[in-house]
Amino acid sequence: MSGMRNAIFVTLAAISFALGVIGLFLPVMPTTCFMLAAVWLASKGSPRFADWIRHHPRFGPPILSWERERAIPKHAKIMAVIMLTVSCVIIAFTVSLLALKVGLILGLVALAAWIVTRPLPSLQCPVRELWEEKSISERR
Repeated sequence: MSGMRNAIFVTLAAISFALGVIGLFLPVMPTTCFMLAAVWLASKGSPRFADWIRHHPRFGPPILSWERERAIPKHAKIMAVIMLTVSCVIIAFTVSLLALKVGLILGLVALAAWIVTRPLPSLQCPVRELWEEKSISERR
């Protein structure tokens, strides 16, 4: 039974990871939330897969930043707020029920406010050090 449980978690983690990768190419699809879900699911079924995601050069830094500090990088905050704003505009013009429209927009505004109020990764965060090392090596 444990093998079946692990297989289910790994399958769901792989699907979530794939959706996160798709999010890199589709501006309307988020990446980080799917990667966070993939790490959580993988940690239940395959810690090795979870560690691979955490140490991935593209996906790892924001995930480690969230896990260690509950911090969101500035570029991710900006993208999230832009996409939430676009969603609010679409809802404003497409949803006909006023109560539903207002409820959805208020929910998205509350989500945007929550995202904006999360801290930025600290200078002591190992993730920040990885970014700084990478940018120094890219300049050379």
